[in-house]
Amino acid sequence: MQALDGTDTRLLSALAEDPRKTVVALAQQLGLSRNTVQARMAQLERKHVFLSFERRINPAAVGYPLMAFISVHVQQQKLTQLAKELSGIPEILEGYGLTGSADLLLRVVALDAEDLFRINGKILACDGVERADTALAMGELIPFRVQPLLERGPVRG
Repeated sequence: MQALDGTDTRLLSALAEDPRKTVVALAQQLGLSRNTVQARMAQLERKHVFLSFERRINPAAVGYPLMAFISVHVQQQKLTQLAKELSGIPEILEGYGLTGSADLLLRVVALDAEDLFRINGKILACDGVERADTALAMGELIPFRVQPLLERGPVRG
C-alpha cells in the first residue's frame, strides 16, 4: 500500500472525528477545494483505505447483551470450508485467522448464557472444529480506533 501524505492524513483524521461530514464540510474544515476532497476520497477508496461503511450498531440494542470471544482450534485443511460454514451463524460478528495456539478467534453475541451454550454447540458441530475455548467479554475498555495512528503521522516504509 502506498504511503499517505499529510493531506490524506488530515482528511482521514477529520473523517475519524466525524464520519458523517460531507465533502463540502470537509473541504471547508481543511481549507481545500471540494474537487480536491472528492478526488482524494476516490483515491483513498481505490487504495482500500476505508473499511465497511456499515454503521456500528450496539448488539445489546437489538437484544444481544452478552459478548464473548471464542478461540477455535481447527483442522487446517478444512479452514476455508469451515470459514464459509461459520459465516452462516448470525451471532458471529467477526472472525480472524490467528497464529499461535488457536487457529481462529470469533467475536460472538448471545441473548444469555444458555444462548451462548447453543452457539458454542453450533460452532463445535462444524466439520473441522476440534475444540473451542470461550471467554466472556466483561466490558469494552478500548473501542476500535484509528485516530491515534493518524495523529502519529504517516509511516514511511
